Amino acid sequence: MSARIFVSSAILLTLTTAALAGNWPGWRGPDGTGVTTETELPLTWSATENVRWKIALPEAGNSTPIVWGERVFLTQSVGNRRTLMCVDRKDGKVLWQAGPEGTAAEQTHKGNTYCAASPATDGERVVAWFGSAGLYAWDLAGKELWRVDLGKQDHIWGYAGAPVFAGDLCILYFGPGPRSFLVAVDKRTGKEAWRVDAPETPAAKERTDGFAGQPDGMVATWSVPLLVKAGGRDELVMTFPERMRAFDPQTGKELWSCGGLSPLLYTSPMFGDGVLVGSGGYGGNTIAVKPGGSGDVTAQRLWQKIRDKQRIGSGVITGGHLYILNVPGTAHCIDLKTGETKWEERLAGKGGGSASWSSMVLSGERIYALNQSGATFVLKASPKFEQLATNAVGDGMTCASLAVSDGEFFIRTHQHLWCIGAGK
Repeated sequence: MSARIFVSSAILLTLTTAALAGNWPGWRGPDGTGVTTETELPLTWSATENVRWKIALPEAGNSTPIVWGERVFLTQSVGNRRTLMCVDRKDGKVLWQAGPEGTAAEQTHKGNTYCAASPATDGERVVAWFGSAGLYAWDLAGKELWRVDLGKQDHIWGYAGAPVFAGDLCILYFGPGPRSFLVAVDKRTGKEAWRVDAPETPAAKERTDGFAGQPDGMVATWSVPLLVKAGGRDELVMTFPERMRAFDPQTGKELWSCGGLSPLLYTSPMFGDGVLVGSGGYGGNTIAVKPGGSGDVTAQRLWQKIRDKQRIGSGVITGGHLYILNVPGTAHCIDLKTGETKWEERLAGKGGGSASWSSMVLSGERIYALNQSGATFVLKASPKFEQLATNAVGDGMTCASLAVSDGEFFIRTHQHLWCIGAGK
């Protein structure tokens, strides 16, 4: 009897693990690091090769799709309405679409669309943030579960970000802008559990460094918090202007902080091989530090690079190296222990520009990097540069990141949502 129970439990665990393996539940995948355990992904595709389907989208958008089972979720603005779309992954048919109407126009950058924040799901509910219109949760069939009014979101370049699940909590960075904070709500009810205001930083006009005299919008972060395990505990890591900070995800209590970042950040914390990396924008600083500390750990940094490259997309870490793409389209391989650049190569494709706002995806020894012209470069994760393929769909502006599920890529351009998969 015990043996049969053990075997049955093992089979159930295997099936459950297999079912979860193909999901892409948040902006950067299951762990928030851009890493997938899948290795049977297509190497090549085009606008006609290895395309399962594509559907037209009503307006431009920068958010990244997520995938759970047979459903693909995508935030999408439609006029003055902010919505979450649920799409059948088999054929792209829209199953349901919901969200607040009559939303007032918000400030934003000309390159940043409304509904720029990506959604997240835990398999029972899907949560989406619509800036001033609030934080919403639906079940997977489209029934609204709760909504939370967090007040006005206001920044000259708009917002992006994504919710993050931590146990029974859903955590969001509400910002940037005059009202910026980390907030945790009960994922079942939307009731607020804790809130931590973003630390104050000097206004740009009051600074004495390279940001002196710049608009106050230059002191901000679009980072998405990242959950990591260190020393047997969970840490919620966030890159704020000037400092990386770690919190207890259940209480919001600060655990440690590390100085050395610049006042403006677009990338999110990157984690791998036991090391955290934060990188600034507009020639900002990059720092590396190990999690698990206490108090101010600035003196324990592994390294710092002053006035590094301009980056919006986040990179991936593997084999003792950080791989990351800067905005003009140059990829870098950086030694994780020393910060030394191993190689720096411009990724050039056919047609369109080479600029990129997207974050990388790692699959085995392959790195997938998407640029704004809709071209995906496949690189070998190696301290010696090797480009394996260039795949262009030629569909206009693309600022979202790749989503991966069960051997398929989901690519969101300003015009379409694409499903790419090898074979018929």
